[in-house]
Amino acid sequence: MKITRFLGLAALAGVLASGASASAQTAVKIGYALPNSSHYGAGANAFAAELERAAPGRFKVDQFPASALGGEREMIESVQLGTLDLVITSSGPVGNFVPDVAVTDIPFLFRDTAHARAVLDGPIGQDLLAKFPAKGLVALAWGEQGFRHLTNGRRTVQAPDDLKGLKLRTMENQVHMLAFRTLGANPTPMAWPEVVQGLQQGTIDGQENPISVIVSAKLSEVQKHLTLTRHVFSPALVIVSKDRFDGLKDADKAAFRAAGKAAAAAMRKFVDDVETKGVETLKGQGMQVVTAVDTAKFQAVLAPAYAEYAKRFGQAKIDAIRNYKP
Repeated sequence: MKITRFLGLAALAGVLASGASASAQTAVKIGYALPNSSHYGAGANAFAAELERAAPGRFKVDQFPASALGGEREMIESVQLGTLDLVITSSGPVGNFVPDVAVTDIPFLFRDTAHARAVLDGPIGQDLLAKFPAKGLVALAWGEQGFRHLTNGRRTVQAPDDLKGLKLRTMENQVHMLAFRTLGANPTPMAWPEVVQGLQQGTIDGQENPISVIVSAKLSEVQKHLTLTRHVFSPALVIVSKDRFDGLKDADKAAFRAAGKAAAAAMRKFVDDVETKGVETLKGQGMQVVTAVDTAKFQAVLAPAYAEYAKRFGQAKIDAIRNYKP
């Protein structure tokens, strides 16, 4: 009888201990603008998996995809305020919070993907990440979206003159907007959740984004023309609230950093895969694709914009990125 009672109490103690352990998990909320099937989703899933591996049972990651918590700028503000723990975001709106990051948005700055990754992973990119804490943010790693391309519903775009008069959605990013104004387009800042409806209703004629976004957002359903301009390389960032990060134990901070790097690696792999097959997917969905443009013509028209960028960021910094070799 005593043995039976002892075993019963032991079992009860085990259940209570298990419940206490489960309840001790700390919830971590992560938001992003695209569906879970996107490169952002791949990053968020990798973040959750690595955090569990590095800090088993310590955290429970709750994902809020598809702009469930607002547009990218709103989510960055929430992270800054501490009402959201993490955001995976394009670099576009980040320049409104950490101005130095906007240098990466200069058109035709990066030669190719390998060059961009080397810059971001090297001293230049790491120096930029070091500027986030002063703004109430901690950037764990550079993720990726890929090179940005142009879509529109009105006409084929092959040269700078073809952009004249097109009303193009851009992020709220002064570097991007200056470039498109200089090219003769009418840049129209718009939060991502409003874009598809704007394209459907004709409020805007087109937009610009990497293939990874164009495919995952199914923009072929609302856009006829795609031009592979490769006009801007688009990094992504995994950003955590500084208040949340500062409150972590050192071991958990290391786990968060490892999870951020895992998220970045997953995004890059997703982008590599979709860049290989995404254009063919979009062609199959009926988009008319211009596969190459004369980059030199676009750069020539952008000369006045480049002069403004040099004033803002310093020509030496721009040249350091453009000429970087690992």
